[in-house]
Parts: sequence; C-alpha cells; structure tokens
Amino acid sequence: MNVKKNVDIYGDKNPRKIPNYTAAEASKYLRLSASTLRSWAKGRGYTYQDVYTFSEPIMGKSREGIESLLSFENIIEAHIIKALRTMHGVSMKKLKVALDTAENKFGISNLLLSPNLCTAAGQLFLEQYGQLINLSLSGQYAMKKIFEAHLKRVEYDIDGLPMKFYPFIKPEADDSKKSIVINPFVSFGKPTLANRNISTYVIVNRIDAGENINDVADDYDLDIQDVEDAIIYERAA
Repeated sequence: MNVKKNVDIYGDKNPRKIPNYTAAEASKYLRLSASTLRSWAKGRGYTYQDVYTFSEPIMGKSREGIESLLSFENIIEAHIIKALRTMHGVSMKKLKVALDTAENKFGISNLLLSPNLCTAAGQLFLEQYGQLINLSLSGQYAMKKIFEAHLKRVEYDIDGLPMKFYPFIKPEADDSKKSIVINPFVSFGKPTLANRNISTYVIVNRIDAGENINDVADDYDLDIQDVEDAIIYERAA
C-alpha cells in the first residue's frame, strides 16, 4: 500500500517572505502606482541642483531572493505606507526618522509589519511623523483615522505575524467590506474570495469568456454579490 506523502510546496521557505509579486501586480492589489511602489522597495535616485542623490528604500527589510519581485510582507508594508500618503506626499527621510524613533524606544525592528502599530509604539510613530511633517492637530487626527482604517485590513496570527490582507474593493479608504483576501498560504498568495478561497482572477476570466454571472455563482455556490465583488476588485485598478 502506497502512502501519499505531504509535499511542501514552499520548499521550507516562509510564504510571507517569498518574492511572488511583480511591482505591477502588487500595485494593482494595493491601488498604488507601480513606480511609487518600486521607489519604496528599491529606493530612487534623482538629481537636484546638479547633485545626484539616492533615496534609500523605506520597506523591504524582510526581502529575500529575487530583488525585482515583492513578497506578501512587502505588500503589507506598502499598504501601511500608503495610509500615510493618503492625505499628503510621504517624506521618506522623515518617515524613516519616525520609524527609527519607535524602534529605539520600543525595540521593534520592523514596525510596519507589527501588530504593535495598534499600541503605544504605533501612537508614538504617528505623533512623531505628524510633527516632522508639520501637520496641524486636526491633520494629525485625520491621519490617525485613515491609518486605523488601513490597519483594520491586516490580520495577524498568534505569533504577531501578518497572516491575511483584505484589500479595499473600491479605491475609497472608507470601504469596510472584507470579501476579498490575500493570504500567502492560500492560492499562492493571489486574491481570493474570503468566504470560499476561490480566485478572483478565475471568476473574472469566466465572466470575460461570456459566462453568465448567475451560472458562475451557482457553480461555486456563491452569492451574486461575491461574484460582483470579484469583478469590481479585478477591474477597479
């Protein structure tokens, strides 16, 4: 009798860290410019008054392997950074100072990936960053609310590691629905319907091939709204 062995499809690697997304692909999931995402991940060189300057990357301490690809952890980092630039442009230099302050005070090496963003460390970081970019008190309050809305899209496991990311279905940050999820341990980290783990890409491909929404919903035992959410998410970028 042959016993089927379990196969480790990730080769003993941490799925959270595996370089699995192109910048174009990740930017679609995040509703973010691919060029902006690349600059956050790889840094950016520019010339000012005939002097060349290189801005160091703000994310990617956990990157492994192929430099041109991003990991699930990188997506989480970019999602958090995006929350800080919703109202204004991110000053990379000042953002790093704020992160360093939180790290030096609380000993958290990568706050962008930590559930400690919801605790005193996160508050110190926000306050420090708001002061560095000269936000008014009302501006800091608004930034905090936007930041909190983005934090609610990330789910952590019992070890405090990011486990699931619920991207906004629509571009608006006040979208509270969590019907789409990106889980590095499911479907190789591609977006799926949260209640069925069915690829949003597969659903949209069937619709584009001419199939009826009702038939697709019936095949997967889905509500019509599930199928519509998949379509909106895949085509909103």
